[in-house]
Amino acid sequence: MSVQDQTQDNISKAVSVLETEADGLTQLATSIDERFSAAVEAIHAMKNTAGNPGRLIVAGIGKSGHVGRKIAATLASTGTPAFFVHPGEASHGDMGMVTENDVVLMLSNSGENQELSDLIHYTRRFEITMIAITSNDGSTLAKHCDTLLLLPKVPEACPNGLAPTTSTTMMMALGDALAVALLARMGLTPEQYKIFHPGGKLGQKLMSVAEMMIMASDMAFVSPETTMDQALLELTDKNLGAVVITNDQKDLLGIITDGDLKRHMAPDLLTKTAANIMTKTPKTIESSALAVEALDLMTKVKGQYLTSLMVMDKGKLVGMIRLQDCLQAGLA
Repeated sequence: MSVQDQTQDNISKAVSVLETEADGLTQLATSIDERFSAAVEAIHAMKNTAGNPGRLIVAGIGKSGHVGRKIAATLASTGTPAFFVHPGEASHGDMGMVTENDVVLMLSNSGENQELSDLIHYTRRFEITMIAITSNDGSTLAKHCDTLLLLPKVPEACPNGLAPTTSTTMMMALGDALAVALLARMGLTPEQYKIFHPGGKLGQKLMSVAEMMIMASDMAFVSPETTMDQALLELTDKNLGAVVITNDQKDLLGIITDGDLKRHMAPDLLTKTAANIMTKTPKTIESSALAVEALDLMTKVKGQYLTSLMVMDKGKLVGMIRLQDCLQAGLA
């Protein structure tokens, strides 16, 4: 086979796999019914048990186990307490990690894995809610679960029909569907979501303005009557690229930035007052907003180049957020 023919053959196989798995997801989407809602409600109720809330225990063997670990991680990161328990380890002591207030989510395409039997028996003995994800509605797992999430019978993408491919793709997608439905059910906000992602790029993008702003106590302030020679001393002393103009009541009146100085550069600049030079009604943002919203506002104002925003909290000036700080934090 020539190099060109081999290339085309590789591409053809890739397309075939993706089309087969995409068809599986399409059939899965059309199969979702009230049983999915029942699973969501069971998990949601578990979390909100007064006094002793439960956790979602995810279990599976082989490729289903690998998918289960990912599902548990996704659920935990979106506000649903969840962790993976290996069925084999459960049979040798880890069963004690599962309590009567928990819900068990069991994954098995065939539903007949011998390794799952002890955990299935344990849930039945202690009346622990069990949700099953399987493609075999006549299996032991399907018959003994409380809620069955049945996968459609779609061929595996493997040419021999043996390697778990389409089935594991559907399992993972169904796990994502559960996580997102539960996230929406609890009304998780971006701020709450950040609690589970404090590090890395995601954590940075979910930082609030309040977390990144320069506090008012560290900013340079002058009155409208202050002459520019004194205002420049304040601007230089704080070295923040801006001096803020307020009245005796600390109401925000304006701001003078490096850009304002360049626009008003003249021999008499130092004798003018701050009121003569300042930009009136500077752009503001609430302290509760996300820092990425501040970045968006500073970089998308038509005809202007904003280097900073005044941060407000209930009408009171509490700080300043700068473009350079947002960029240094990797928000762009």
